[in-house]
Amino acid sequence: MLKKGDKKLINGWAFYDWANSVYSLVISTTVFPMYYEAVTNKGGNVHFLGTDWHNTTLYSYSLGVSFLIVAFLSPILSAIADYTGNKKRFMQFFCLLGSLSVMSLFFFTGKENIWIGIVFAMLASIGFWGSIVFYNAYLPEVAEPQDHDRVSAKGFMLGYAGSVLLLAFNLSMVMKPELYGITDSTLPARVSFLTVGIWWFGFAQITFSRLPNNPFKRKPEKDYIFKGYRELQIVLKEIKTQGQLKILLISFFLYSIGVQAVILLASTFGTKDLGLEDQNLIITILLIQLVGIVGAFFFSRLSAKIGNIKALKITVVIWAFACAGAYTLHRDDPDVNLKFYILGGFIGLVFGAIQTLSRSTYSKLIPDETQDHATYFSFYDVTEKIAIVISMTIAGIVTSYTNSLRLFILILAVFFIAGFIVLSFMKKTKYVK
Repeated sequence: MLKKGDKKLINGWAFYDWANSVYSLVISTTVFPMYYEAVTNKGGNVHFLGTDWHNTTLYSYSLGVSFLIVAFLSPILSAIADYTGNKKRFMQFFCLLGSLSVMSLFFFTGKENIWIGIVFAMLASIGFWGSIVFYNAYLPEVAEPQDHDRVSAKGFMLGYAGSVLLLAFNLSMVMKPELYGITDSTLPARVSFLTVGIWWFGFAQITFSRLPNNPFKRKPEKDYIFKGYRELQIVLKEIKTQGQLKILLISFFLYSIGVQAVILLASTFGTKDLGLEDQNLIITILLIQLVGIVGAFFFSRLSAKIGNIKALKITVVIWAFACAGAYTLHRDDPDVNLKFYILGGFIGLVFGAIQTLSRSTYSKLIPDETQDHATYFSFYDVTEKIAIVISMTIAGIVTSYTNSLRLFILILAVFFIAGFIVLSFMKKTKYVK
């Protein structure tokens, strides 16, 4: 078994970002949402579970349900994983669930089988976010605390690089199908879904071959569920006594409402509010990913010099200004495309950085003596999922009254400011400066 701090172990762990980030970019952000809108007649109604739904509303609700399922399951499953020492097995299960579900989207061709698109998009989301809980929990076990920022950044950098490579290939099929001899208009996107699932599952095997299973040599007794629930209660009591960790979780919750909303609704804001073409959105998304590599690297190094707290506060401030800037954009502005690109550049700078630093800072605050890393990170994950549900709810309320996301974007700036204020109450600890 590879030892903690071993370069081969660290690279193996970070490589899971390379494997699974293609889901975030291709399925969550670009190809699948565009394909879904196209085959369900942009803005049209679809029939699902005996009821007529607006196509976008159905898709949003299905993702919201998937987030709630993960938020409900991850704490108890993580506690069981910690108790039994089987973190890797749980991570492998969710990876398999997610990758197979993504590949199953190949059979989604339109309204006539809308259930395939909705059901497997939900399962893919559960698989992705479920595996992330256990993946993040390995960070304290593969690297020393002083290396958490650098190692966390390495994962995000690999993720951005890998996802851009596969997206470029997928877009070449979608935009130039004749180059591949494809005549079916739905086939390029559906093949893209296959490539994402194969990429995710295939490259994940490198990670699984290097990550240890049961590193603390636990010998569980029977009644796993009961014992896992008791483990969960123990960790919850521990968290209540840790002031700095609670402050970080509150701040993380507040600014995650903004971060996750931008990730999920940026393309919708660009098309419906600013009237941007798909190609302009794709350029912006690629720009965010590429600048994100630089941002994750830069802020991981900056945190080593000025500390995690100050570096995190800088990213939150930039996010707040970016939201305020987005609010000022108008579709009748002749330079709206250029301004959207510039805004994408600023978001890219802090897109990976805020996630990198949040993950590594939380990891540093987990007690040295604990072996319940998955359970600790499940609370981190639940915080993020609840933030997503709340942000989507606010977006729905605002758009129902204004038929626009502009006011919602401005509201997000308020959440970033609130997150900054809470973060200001954090004090330096042994590893967090």
